[in-house]
Amino acid sequence: MFDKILIANRGEIACRVIDTCRRLGVATVAVYSDADRDARHVQMADQAVHLGGPAPADSYLRGGAIIAAAQTTGAQAIHPGYGFLSENPDFVDAVVAAGLVFIGPSAAAIRAMGLKDAAKALMEQAGVPVVPGYHGADQDADHLARQADQIGYPVLIKAVAGGGGKGMRRVDDPATFRDALDSARSEAQGAFGNPAVLIEKYILQPRHIEVQVFGDGTRAVHLYERDCSLQRRHQKVIEEAPAPGMTPEMRAAMGGAAVRAAEAIGYAGAGTIEFIVDGANGLRPDGFWFMEMNTRLQVEHPVTEAITGIDLVEWQLRVASGEPLPARQEQITLTGHAFEARLYAEDVPAGFLPATGRLSHLRFPGGARIETGVRPGDAISPWYDPMIAKVITWGATRAIALRALEQALVDTEVAGSVTNLDFLIALARHSGFRRGDVDTGLIARDLPALMDGGAADPAALVLGVIGLSGLADRDTRGGATLWQPLRRTIAWQRGQALLEVTGPGAARVTLDHAHDVRWQSDRWWVDGQPCRHRVVVHSAGVSVFGGRVVHLRPLDPLARKAADAAGDGVTRSPMPGLVKAVHVVAGQTVVAGDRLAALEAMKMEHSLTAAADGIVAEVLAQPGDQVEAGAPLIRLEPADG
Repeated sequence: MFDKILIANRGEIACRVIDTCRRLGVATVAVYSDADRDARHVQMADQAVHLGGPAPADSYLRGGAIIAAAQTTGAQAIHPGYGFLSENPDFVDAVVAAGLVFIGPSAAAIRAMGLKDAAKALMEQAGVPVVPGYHGADQDADHLARQADQIGYPVLIKAVAGGGGKGMRRVDDPATFRDALDSARSEAQGAFGNPAVLIEKYILQPRHIEVQVFGDGTRAVHLYERDCSLQRRHQKVIEEAPAPGMTPEMRAAMGGAAVRAAEAIGYAGAGTIEFIVDGANGLRPDGFWFMEMNTRLQVEHPVTEAITGIDLVEWQLRVASGEPLPARQEQITLTGHAFEARLYAEDVPAGFLPATGRLSHLRFPGGARIETGVRPGDAISPWYDPMIAKVITWGATRAIALRALEQALVDTEVAGSVTNLDFLIALARHSGFRRGDVDTGLIARDLPALMDGGAADPAALVLGVIGLSGLADRDTRGGATLWQPLRRTIAWQRGQALLEVTGPGAARVTLDHAHDVRWQSDRWWVDGQPCRHRVVVHSAGVSVFGGRVVHLRPLDPLARKAADAAGDGVTRSPMPGLVKAVHVVAGQTVVAGDRLAALEAMKMEHSLTAAADGIVAEVLAQPGDQVEAGAPLIRLEPADG
């Protein structure tokens, strides 16, 4: 076993690796950017080395600087985590050339699976089924369009390099193929430096089921499957293990195919074989096809650990240090069921746009496994993935594990940035998902209902007003009013209410009508009913948890002025990011829905479109500009002058 390793990553995965290293007595070295100087992973590690500026290219992608940091600190090996350099074979070669150990597969194995087209050809040779499609080298747009016609619509355009949904577009009609191809190529070039794509048949009721594999360079085993079908924009939202509806025959077929795939490339370490599965008529041994291999640890690996009792990071360290596989296939058992929900800083109603902000309040429940790279007071940076935490639950049955997930999400408290917490709770309560009827189109089909969540609980809103008034604090619940009027108006950014203090620990809040509130027996009562809500006052305002989350931010006069000016025809950046392209010029006529510009933020490319018909009056940003949230990009004037 190693004495010291360097972790070439950040955030929750760096913290996750440090946890296992602490248990094994292995010292750790963290690396960090300017943006992460005070990050949680830096504080947890035994040593830390500064890499450079906040942009990944200036820090976490500087392979030479990372290797130098390992040598300087006496680390014997480098753990790549996931993302950044984890699947970069040139980095692996450089690590080995420096006399260090890369905790992961060989460069040759990564190269074999790094390009989806070549990987599919290799898998066909290994007897692994692959999706019908075009994986050739001819990237001429006309040729690709003809291939799509032959495959039959709908088709899926996929970047041959990378993953995470980037460079991926579904196309339902030949008329939209060229625009989708241009968009996919642009995103792929920006994310991976490689615009090449492949074309695949799009399965109409697809499920995304992947198999965890682990190899020692010669032999491989599988640790059962995970279902990752709950996705939005090709990004996973909730994962579970095992897959609902899995049969012994299907599991044997998929597990065997995954092991053949790993052994075909002499795979060492943790990896994932991803399959697309036709869920139209149940799970069948002849209804799954190889999609790609992730030659690294996956974000969702905790659900596999929960059902097998195996620490995959420990296995990574043991195999990389020269030990054989820690267990034979027949020794790996499956017990119970597990779920993982990804809690993100993102604006769900705005199309899941990544968000930033300082976490003025953050609290997780005690009954769940939480993996996070942030603490209360930390900022969600525009430079990196906006994940706040992963919430993992286990139960003896799927129903028990899912109820535990729902409760853990309800008991999670986060404020200071918009998040997808309400959306996750809605998913956990979705009737189809609870039955196990899942496919990758579930979220898209039911998105309006999932995003709606119903009207806010009036009791929660009333308690938010109590919080804004200052009466939710433990020292003022008794109703002391020497320094406050008995009757006053409480205003926040989206409304106002009349508050009357009616006695010790009691008040009346008038919204659409009056509500009586009192604090008694260590809980709030609204209109005579006890509430489970939790009122939290923090630097960004007041949040009420325990149901659908309510956030009230005190009224800011400057914000009102900004809102009054919002109808000026200016398209603004919805988040901090890099202007990748500007598609219009001054004087150009556009119609509602036309693409105006493309913005890259948090590893994704976002198209900004015209909200109405008009004429481009001014182009206020250029490709390459780094802009802040709210920065003006394009100004339109009405077409009639």
